Parts: sequence; structure tokens; C-alpha cells
Amino acid sequence: MIEPDFLSTTRTAYDAVADTYAELISPKFASTPLVRAMITPFAELVRATGGRVADLGCGPGHVTAHLSALGLDVFGVDLSAEMVALARRTHPELRFEEGSMFALDLPDEALGGVLANYSIIHTPPERVPEMLAEFSRVLAPGGHLLVAFQAHEDPSAAPEAFDHAVALAYRWSPDHVSRLLREAGVAEVARMVISPDEDEKRGFPQAFVLARKPAALG
Repeated sequence: MIEPDFLSTTRTAYDAVADTYAELISPKFASTPLVRAMITPFAELVRATGGRVADLGCGPGHVTAHLSALGLDVFGVDLSAEMVALARRTHPELRFEEGSMFALDLPDEALGGVLANYSIIHTPPERVPEMLAEFSRVLAPGGHLLVAFQAHEDPSAAPEAFDHAVALAYRWSPDHVSRLLREAGVAEVARMVISPDEDEKRGFPQAFVLARKPAALG
């Protein structure tokens, strides 16, 4: 199967900046409580129901390590070989794999939780339903999914491309993402939107949508 251009472009871009990206993003995550605010309840919910967690688009593995510290059986998956190599060096006690979020090497209903922390942003809007369907496929009934992304001020606005520092990215309406999740078979439980940071040049809102796959009947 021929790989879509956007995946090849994204992989190449992150391979080229892996070390620099880790130096910038890992300390920011550690020093920004609001960015971590939805991850704690996500972890608590997954612990209550059980199951492994996949950190999809894990980058240098800082969020994977945070989830592990919260008591989850977690592993990371990333498209970039350089990111995976960096994550393995930095967190040798954890498991990291190369892989595409469009074709996860997992059986159906294998996971209790899925985290996509700013990892849907490089996917063209027309391909996102396919990717969310893959997330839903590997999530067990009763499992939880947390998606983080740059958002619009207008919650009903359509996706919008912007020139991301690494590769072309898209901003999303929380309402739009919630609707796509519902169509993929997972229903929103909660959301949080962080107002733009006045110290940042882009100043985009940051959105987090927590969803749950319905429990099996009977």
C-alpha cells in the first residue's frame, strides 16, 4: 500500500527535529498544569476499568512516562523513527513502537485507554474519521479516549490549516471533534478549553475532549 504524502511529510519533519522538539516540549508539559489537567481524570477512569493504554503520537515519550507514573500500563506509538529512538533512550523502562495511527498493530478491543495528545493535528480533515475509527476499533467497551488539539475560538468552526512549526497542522472545533468521535462510536464525557496564552505568538486555544466507548450489553 502506498503511504499518503501527508504521513511521509510528517515523519520526515519530526525525524529532522526530534532532539530540538524534545528539548522544547517536554519541559513545557512538565511546567504547565492546565495542559496536564485532563490527563489525571483520564488515568483514573482507565485505572477503574483496567486495560493497557496507548499513547498515540507519543513523540519523545514524556507523556507516556507521565501516564506510567500515574499507574497505567502504557506504551507509546509514533510515526517518526527518530522520535521512537529518542523515547527509548530517555525512558528505557517503557515500551515504544513505530507505527501509523491509521493501522495500529493491535487486535480489536485490546486497550482500556487511548491518548492522542496533539497527534491528530497533522491529519487532513477528510482523513480524520478514518483515524478515529481505528482508535475506536482498538478500544475495549467501557474504555476511554482523550484527544488534545489546537482549537478555534468559535466552537462550531470548521477545521482550519495553519503553518505549524514542524509540519502543516489543523485547528479544530471541539464540537466538530466531538461529533466525529460520536460517529466513530465513542461519546464525549467531558471537555476543557484553555484560553490562548498571551505570551505565545500564535495564541491558539487548546482543547481536550474526553470520550468513552459504550460498555458491552449483557
